[in-house]
Amino acid sequence: MRRNVSTSPGTRRRGASRAVACALTAAGALLVSALQTGAARAAGTDAASTSARTGTPSSVADFWTAERMREATPLDLLSAGADGPTKRSAAAAKQPASAEKRSGSTRNATPATSPARRGSERTVRPTLPATTTSTPASAPALKSFPQAGAAWTGGGAVTNTAGRVFFTYQGRTASCSGNAVTSANKSTVLTAGHCVKLNGAWHGDWVFVPGYHDGQAPYGKWAAAKTLATPQWTASENINYDIGAAVVAPVGGQRLTDVVGGQGLAFNTGYNKPMYAFGYPAAAPYDGSKLIYCSGNTIKDPLFSTDHGLSCNMTGGSSGGPWFTSFDEASGTGLQSSVNSFGYTFLPNTMFGPYFGDDAENLYDEAQSS
Repeated sequence: MRRNVSTSPGTRRRGASRAVACALTAAGALLVSALQTGAARAAGTDAASTSARTGTPSSVADFWTAERMREATPLDLLSAGADGPTKRSAAAAKQPASAEKRSGSTRNATPATSPARRGSERTVRPTLPATTTSTPASAPALKSFPQAGAAWTGGGAVTNTAGRVFFTYQGRTASCSGNAVTSANKSTVLTAGHCVKLNGAWHGDWVFVPGYHDGQAPYGKWAAAKTLATPQWTASENINYDIGAAVVAPVGGQRLTDVVGGQGLAFNTGYNKPMYAFGYPAAAPYDGSKLIYCSGNTIKDPLFSTDHGLSCNMTGGSSGGPWFTSFDEASGTGLQSSVNSFGYTFLPNTMFGPYFGDDAENLYDEAQSS
């Protein structure tokens, strides 16, 4: 699910916040609600993460029955009706990630338009378990590039590593998407920041279900022992840094990527790339039962963020799903370079995802060393 990005969460002054709001109004820009549930560390504290569970890993996994998973609401639909200064438009239901309009915000944080810090390029190779499946010989030929939104029928590692994320938000069950990545602890999942923490509160009962299909968990339900996000997301829910992570507990004595494998990663690799995006959109016309993908040549957001942009019609529930560069259709592997984050209400069928720069790299390193 993509959320509609807030262009003002990072403003330092009330005047700056109003200026952004006026600019949006002048442009006719009604921003859609954010599907964010970020898990970053709060500024000025040492709390870089929080426990995402309300019980033991096994009790959290048991909580998420097939019925609860099917009935979980895409986070953007829940947040669209939230009360308070961060009310979100119901239009977010049609857009996986949304930019919320926060006029009057006085939070002391980095402006939303500040660029992601860019350092040296770094890549991490995918790792695959013996159980990884390859594209069936009988599978239909993919019309995969470009693609604005279709069920993924190619098989490969992405059907194991990508999955749905479930959690409780304001006492209700909600969903996002996520992806298992190569990591030192073999237990790291990347998702959107708003899929771990939103409106200042961390989500509970957080679980990752790789390879999800219609209520089924073919590779198990992996409860988070720890959730994290970029400092900018934790401090002010800055849309440019809408990146979260979870470190999941073992299941049956096994670690996550030993079971499903882990995708590679790429940091500081630039803009305007051919990319593939995956997720589990659950708002109409999708129902969250299957893995959906988009592909095409990306652009840099020309409006209010420093994100990548991609033609894509995925809806609520796809937030946090992975974007890949160097994606190989035959093996279903690639280098994760972003996540589904938000969309503008006035720019339909376009998804935006944060640039993986130094802060995304630092988050990954912190998660994999946990």
